[in-house]
Amino acid sequence: MPEWAAFAGFVGVVLVGLLVLARASADTLGAPEFPATLTDRVVETPTDPPPGATLRRPTAPSTPTLLANVVLSQGAFASLLVVGAWLTGVPAAAVGLAADAFARSDILGGIALGVALHVVNAVGSRLTDRFELGDPERLRRAMTPETTVGWVGLLGVVLPLVAGFEELLFRGVLIGAFATGFELSPWLLAGLSSVAFALGHGAQGRLGIVVSGALGFVLAVAFVLTDSLVTVVIAHYLVNTLEFVVGGR
Repeated sequence: MPEWAAFAGFVGVVLVGLLVLARASADTLGAPEFPATLTDRVVETPTDPPPGATLRRPTAPSTPTLLANVVLSQGAFASLLVVGAWLTGVPAAAVGLAADAFARSDILGGIALGVALHVVNAVGSRLTDRFELGDPERLRRAMTPETTVGWVGLLGVVLPLVAGFEELLFRGVLIGAFATGFELSPWLLAGLSSVAFALGHGAQGRLGIVVSGALGFVLAVAFVLTDSLVTVVIAHYLVNTLEFVVGGR
């Protein structure tokens, strides 16, 4: 029998760590007052400092630094989550990884959902810019590589890791596993997990939190309806990839 209470302890550690990291990232990037453009990374300092004072010009983290931080942090959290599931005997089917997890319908469904969410996200970004509601894409600009090697690393390592870990945690575990282990309503868990998902994206600023929460709820609904982790991982990866490719262009 799976040890659900012990597994919940592992999940709690991961969630707290993720939220703490999100808060630290927001402070580092200066959210929500992070500049709208990253062409000038130097923070202005007073032109007439007091006598004897030393001027310091802090800069925003470089793109390689941000990407490396994502790989290390998300990789560590994902490893802890997988180890916790293994030690406590949580079955793969409980998180949406059944024997036929890579069925053609799940893959095609994930592709269709990802493209549809990208279109909605693009329209929302245009409306946000038009009505000056904020800048939820500042983190995306900060993480956009400037070299071919950087793009290969982003599309082949960083974004797959992000999509896999976040869907495993927020959809597979917080909805699928908890609904199975604690006999809770998956729809209730879908709402709660979407709130946690939004807070986990605090580095994107207040508007980014709202957008992430809405995206998370759509992915949660898709997971509840399909019971497929593969579907939502593919959709999540495509949303992020298309945002970087189109926005980077």
